[in-house]
Formats: sequence, structure tokens, C-alpha cells
Amino acid sequence: MSGDDQELIFHKKHYQEIMDVFKNEPYAKFLGIELTALGPGTASAQVRIEDHMLNSHGTVHGAIIFALADYVFAAACNSYGRTAVGLSTTVNFMAPAFRGKMLQAVATEEKRNHRTSWYRIKVESEGELVAVMEAMAYRKSSWFVSDEKIE
Repeated sequence: MSGDDQELIFHKKHYQEIMDVFKNEPYAKFLGIELTALGPGTASAQVRIEDHMLNSHGTVHGAIIFALADYVFAAACNSYGRTAVGLSTTVNFMAPAFRGKMLQAVATEEKRNHRTSWYRIKVESEGELVAVMEAMAYRKSSWFVSDEKIE
């Protein structure tokens, strides 16, 4: 059985544990970010924009957009239960978002190997593309949800 197959089995077996880790992530909870989906190498989340998330121009602060994109990146790259940490991100901001609106982000795994993985993240508000992030993660050899080992 390949390593990819083993990781998919591990994801399915420990899905709820992995989901719980990200649903209880302290900073995301503080911001009000809600994880809406988690699959192998994918994740989506949303946050409703409040007054304290605005910049001095009355639009969503870039740090909020980045935080949402970074959160789904973290969830996607850790979705197999294997500890992964961000190595780099590049964000392109394309349109403003506004108070009272919902921001949604979706992370999609583009490629993964034994030690690194690459993701594309889209952030939208009411169907409009607000930002795109490209991100790379380093995949450690430890598993954060179980003592079970897979090679």
C-alpha cells in the first residue's frame, strides 16, 4: 500500500479528531472563523465581518483576509493527521470586502510529496474573488492525533 493510500485511510479513521483540532484552534475561534469542510488536502471556512475587522478605509483589514486564508491552509495541509507547518505564503489582494458580509476561503492541495506540499487558497465574498494565496508546507514525520504510526 502506498504512503498516499495510508494517509487517506488515516484521514478517514481519525477524521473527527483532526476536525476537532481545527474547530478548536484558539485564534480562529477568537476571530469567529468557522471550519465548514475538511477533506484530504482540502478545507473551507468562513467568517462574518464585524466592525473591529475593518481598516481605516472601512474595508476588511488585510490581516483578517490573511488569517482566514492561513487558517484553511493550515487545516488542509494538516488534514491527513500528520503535522505540517507553513514554509511560505504569497497573497494577492484583488478586491475589498465589507462589514456585515461573509468571507469564505477554500484551500486546495495542488501537490504533495513526503516532505512538502503546495496549496492554492481562494478567498471570496458574495461570489467575488477577494484574494488568492499560494502556500507551501513542510510535512514533519510526527502525527498529531494518534500514537498510531504509518510509514
